Amino acid sequence: MKTIAKLNYLRISPRKVRQISDLIKGMEVIGAENQLNFLSKRSARLLLKLLKSAAANAKNNFDLDKENLFISNILVNQGPSLKRWMPRARGVASPIIKRTSHITLILEEKKKTKIIPKKKIKREKEVAKGKKLEKKERESPKSVARKKPKEKWKKPAKKEKIRLKTKFLPKIFRRKSM
Repeated sequence: MKTIAKLNYLRISPRKVRQISDLIKGMEVIGAENQLNFLSKRSARLLLKLLKSAAANAKNNFDLDKENLFISNILVNQGPSLKRWMPRARGVASPIIKRTSHITLILEEKKKTKIIPKKKIKREKEVAKGKKLEKKERESPKSVARKKPKEKWKKPAKKEKIRLKTKFLPKIFRRKSM
């Protein structure tokens, strides 16, 4: 099963990020984490954070072990560039281009395991205990939402004007010229 994590608009040049991503491509997740922990490049910390996010996605969504995952692919693409100007001699300005990166990290399993969705497991446990599922539980929330009659929109009641007891406040907002 593939697990994907993305990091968009990273304010580091793609060329600098590719140096680190090529280093860990094809490694196991645990080995890649160790490698990234000891690198002194700025993009290594951000790639480590992305790698941990992808491993957490795999654990939460597909119930996969971190030990059974490896980095199958890392794509580092160029994002939009920010254009800035630097004043130079004799009134000339030279361009500064601040580049951004889009990173896509793909994790896969070393050994394939059969994946069972969590909803199916929960339903099988209830059936095994002998509980009968009611009709309401079998219906999806979308179908239940469609069956409810829509309430008609009602106009809010008109508010009565509140008159101020003091004479000073109403005079402030009169815009008559003197």
